[in-house]
Amino acid sequence: MRVIDLSTAVKTGHFRWSDVQRRLLKSHDTGAGQGTWAGWNLHSFTHMDSPRHVDPEGFTTDAITPDMTVGPGAVIDVSAIPANQPIRGEAIAAAGAHVRRGDFALIRTRWDERASIDTPEYWLHAPWMTAEGAIWLYDQGVKAVGFDFPQDHCIRHFLTGEARPPLPEHVTHFHLLKRGVIMFEYLCNMGALTRPRNQVVGLPIKIPDSDGAPARVIAIEDAP
Repeated sequence: MRVIDLSTAVKTGHFRWSDVQRRLLKSHDTGAGQGTWAGWNLHSFTHMDSPRHVDPEGFTTDAITPDMTVGPGAVIDVSAIPANQPIRGEAIAAAGAHVRRGDFALIRTRWDERASIDTPEYWLHAPWMTAEGAIWLYDQGVKAVGFDFPQDHCIRHFLTGEARPPLPEHVTHFHLLKRGVIMFEYLCNMGALTRPRNQVVGLPIKIPDSDGAPARVIAIEDAP
């Protein structure tokens, strides 16, 4: 069995998420052991979006049970898509012929190997999902989706200062999350996956009445 960690570490001093804070509440110097406090935007680094993020009537993070985010996974490899290009529906369909209803789909671009999440390039030059690609995933009946890139083109507007576009332009949020498909954003290390199918474990922290939560996401592959 191989266990592959797909999670990005939470860092202080990140240029986009400058609100990340960490401090010691007590240290070994006091003889009381060490205790650390940390706080940050729940939609930064590797995290899960629950439907409440985009729908005032959507279910919240604490309504998500482990069976909703743990189970068979399908790797949809679109890593051949160049930078700054759309990932069209036909590309997702061609790479996802092995997807089954109830899967946790992993959309693999290996973008983290081409640009660091700590740089503007990661956000401004990534490929992006099209509405057709998101609709195809929904039609296959996937229960959760993970992305290793900023998957909606308009996410880059948070850096450029452009006006935030309406929800339908956040195509994965509109066609997947709003319809109950749980999303995991800013995964990494998908290049380490060697098989088209695996088991995926995505466990968000159970935060009451929340629209998202930090998450640890792993994939498990059977030994050869």
